Amino acid sequence: MLSRLVFGLGLLSATALVHPALAADSRTLQIFVSKDAQSLTLYDGSEIVATSKVSTGKTGHTTPSGIFSVIEKQRYHESNIYSAAPMPFMQRLTWSGIALHESNAVPRYPASHGCVRMPAAFAKHLYKMTGMGVPVVITDAELAPEPIDHPTLFRPDAPAPPALLSDAALRPAIGQALVQVAMNDVALPSPQVPAARAPANDTPIRILITRRSMREEIIDLQTYLNELGFAAGEPDGLLGTATLQAISDFKLKYPIEPTADKSPMSDTLLKAVYAAAGKKAPPNGVLMVRQGFQPVLEAPISIENPGLALGTHYFFVHNVDFETGSADWMGATLPNTLSRATMTRLGISSLESSIISGTPIANALSRIDVPEETRRKIDAMLTTGSTLTISDTGLGTETGEGTDFITLTKG
Repeated sequence: MLSRLVFGLGLLSATALVHPALAADSRTLQIFVSKDAQSLTLYDGSEIVATSKVSTGKTGHTTPSGIFSVIEKQRYHESNIYSAAPMPFMQRLTWSGIALHESNAVPRYPASHGCVRMPAAFAKHLYKMTGMGVPVVITDAELAPEPIDHPTLFRPDAPAPPALLSDAALRPAIGQALVQVAMNDVALPSPQVPAARAPANDTPIRILITRRSMREEIIDLQTYLNELGFAAGEPDGLLGTATLQAISDFKLKYPIEPTADKSPMSDTLLKAVYAAAGKKAPPNGVLMVRQGFQPVLEAPISIENPGLALGTHYFFVHNVDFETGSADWMGATLPNTLSRATMTRLGISSLESSIISGTPIANALSRIDVPEETRRKIDAMLTTGSTLTISDTGLGTETGEGTDFITLTKG
């Protein structure tokens, strides 16, 4: 039995341990930080484990809002940006310099240069409780996850029960005469449904569902140009010399109608390459999976009514039951106002009906169609502690090597 962590009495006015703390191998810890309340809340699934006051970034050094995870931990770290300022019990959120860490100055108002400062005792205890990859959600107003049940969410794939004899077709005897089968009316035991198999790798996965960017479109273009015999080079999402030459060669063989868009990469070109390769219309969404900070899966999906914003939504699964093939999801919607320029770039004409009115999470989930093959792959990888982010804005600049998916909603 894990021992309880006890806080000093003098600290209880600002910091509280609400529930026996879990070890660093827990798969359900989630950190929520509110910049308005200057507070941090640690959840284990739906239960609050601990709370503390914090100090986030002051004017000119605002702490970014969004969805992060712990990507590095150091008991003692010195800032390489601000004159080697000490940052004990540092838990890094971005490689650009945002972290959770201990400080002697936590006045419960914005006072840092962008990091989230915590009181010394709490920072030490939080460091002991968390492991690498623990999700961290930072917002202005306080936000709490709520139970979410929706058919679009992933669940472990429980095998179908074995067929009963009554479901089996009877074969005719030799000579085509029907066979009369005599059976005693005996109550048969209920068939035992085998449990879904737990993944060999139990590291939680991170799933991102978002709109396709130019990168994914260029990768498709390169892939299909290569299949058609035009040497576009390795599909890397970049319009390099080989890809540009392949586009020119393709246009010579498959002339396309001129358009106002004179860029090498256009919707007209992409549709023409898809048609030549015998493919359907280009998809408008993409699903990506990372595990242990490494990309492991990328697949196209469909987003219904792409002119409406999806919004930014965060989900985590705090109980995956392989016996029943069920999963308990929690979720929250993060405020995220897109600029007019961003909306134009993403082809979004409206925010109102999809994000503000009605039930935003259900609205977003109901518009997402994940191909069955992709769904089966994810169901087979799903473990307790896995997360899902839905966002309009793609990977984001902070997502890179050695990170989970980082979604910024306000920087």
